[in-house]
Amino acid sequence: MDWRIFRVTIMKGTKRSFLGALAATVAGGTASWRGVGSASAQTSAATSYEITRSESEWRKLLTPAQYKVLRQENTERPFTSPLNDEHRAGLFACAGCGLDLFSSRTKFESGTGWPSFWQPLDGAVATRTDASFGMERNEVHCRRCGGHLGHVFDDGPKPTGLRYCMNGVAMTFVPTAV
Repeated sequence: MDWRIFRVTIMKGTKRSFLGALAATVAGGTASWRGVGSASAQTSAATSYEITRSESEWRKLLTPAQYKVLRQENTERPFTSPLNDEHRAGLFACAGCGLDLFSSRTKFESGTGWPSFWQPLDGAVATRTDASFGMERNEVHCRRCGGHLGHVFDDGPKPTGLRYCMNGVAMTFVPTAV
């Protein structure tokens, strides 16, 4: 376990931050030996997407960190994404295929350590049940290429009450004129 995450999280002072960091640390520490994400990854491979590539093509296109998250359904460490501090007007797009996913107007500070949004752009994402780690969550993926983006929870702000907790490494940011 990386206790530095806990120290930073405790300093931030929120229960959600602490629990998010704990979950990410456990996930990061056990994903390699438990084969986490393999069943979902097989489901992704069986689903037809507009953009498909071979695993070797994905590896050439993506950085190693992007590949682990988008194609192997890993989770980046909390509080490491530069997109956490992105506050300009713009669009967050899939790092795998470039599809626009979220508007900066729906981004909010959740305290979890990952970029969070209360609503995706229409038709940008799809969800499916993720039963890894002995719990059920709703996985969010790019509807065009199937890349794993993160999860959606029902503890977000109004107007939707949803929190799309995304891996920053799975997205790029394109600023727009105001």
